[in-house]
Amino acid sequence: MDPRLYQIASLSTLLVFGVARLDFQIDALTIAIALGVTQLTQLACTRIWRLPAFDPKSALISGLGLCLLLRTNSPWLLTLAAVITIAGKFVIRWRGKHVFNPTNFSLVVMMLLGGVWVSPGQWGSIAFYGFLVACLGGLVVSRAARSDVTYAFLGSYTGILFGRALWLGLPFTIPLHQLENGAFLIFTFFMISDPKTTPDSRAGRMVFAFLVAAGATFIQFGLHRTNGLLWALAAFAMTVPLIDRFLPGKRYGWGRTSTPEHRAPAHRLAVALARPSRAHFGWSVPGASLSNALAPSRTTAADAVFRAVRERSCS
Repeated sequence: MDPRLYQIASLSTLLVFGVARLDFQIDALTIAIALGVTQLTQLACTRIWRLPAFDPKSALISGLGLCLLLRTNSPWLLTLAAVITIAGKFVIRWRGKHVFNPTNFSLVVMMLLGGVWVSPGQWGSIAFYGFLVACLGGLVVSRAARSDVTYAFLGSYTGILFGRALWLGLPFTIPLHQLENGAFLIFTFFMISDPKTTPDSRAGRMVFAFLVAAGATFIQFGLHRTNGLLWALAAFAMTVPLIDRFLPGKRYGWGRTSTPEHRAPAHRLAVALARPSRAHFGWSVPGASLSNALAPSRTTAADAVFRAVRERSCS
């Protein structure tokens, strides 16, 4: 299952509940602009960059994130934010991988430009814990999306907050209150956990999660600035190419099925059997006629191995 479908369902439910029951300051025009412009920009970039197909899912998640977090009195600034959200991931890339989380990048750019602010999303205990349960459930569904970075960030950031409270002699109700807001949940489960903008290796993601947690704490309590999580993620996202260089790993792709370790030998054997000989490319090599004669049996053997692997995976 594509983990983005669960994310879309969670964010959509939160948005509907917030508008209907919690009096979120989001009108129909804001929702239409955020969702419509992100989709149109995604479509335009798909055509410009000549991608094979239009995929609306990631753009829909980004649009829902803007609806829940970004606040402005200007529809033109909201439109600009939606364009930056999608266009940024096509323009700012490193070795085929976009550097910044789209929604996070747009929020940071718009805050630098001015005229917008980020809603922390104080929803009350019922909505907060309900959304928390939904997000934790999403970790199970999206385990293939490398949610280990979410666990690492939760542990690091929570540990830092409670350690600071213990060091200063503050009651634990203070760090608990600092964690009980919707922006923190959206950041933790939908921004920093984005598998397309986090390091490729698990070790790299652990390092990245700790850097963001420590950086957010310093910005919030050292520099006394709000939205420390957003600023820290944007800043340390630029270190991901460096982390990937020293701690390399497998690149993630939406919908790509990975080969488990216990099935990898059979997979490699099937690929080796299916690979055509050099004689098939018109090269004159000794034994070419023999290779051509054996080609049907090699293909049959490859098919048999693939069938065995598929039957094993389904059992």
